[in-house]
Amino acid sequence: MKKLVLTAALTAIAALAAAPAMADEKLAKEKGCMGCHAVDKKLVGPAYKEVAAKYKGDAKAPAMLAAKVIKGGSGTWGAIPMPANKVTDAEAAKLVKWVLTQK
Repeated sequence: MKKLVLTAALTAIAALAAAPAMADEKLAKEKGCMGCHAVDKKLVGPAYKEVAAKYKGDAKAPAMLAAKVIKGGSGTWGAIPMPANKVTDAEAAKLVKWVLTQK
């Protein structure tokens, strides 16, 4: 019985530890972000790990990046522009918060 409880507890802890990493990746997939971006490699746009590294420690980055997610942008990562996206302000903020946690 103790072994079963311990196994259940460890499984729950593992699930909680993985949840933050997956929570907004799901939203990124739902909103089509992963068509141009990946967590760890450049596709059409930069890898999310590159974005996180570039803006690490920049207190203004979350607001600026959320605005870019909503309105689109160009020039920062090359010639290919990022189009505007159909996301709410809250969704953009949530996506950017997740992107900036990638390591």
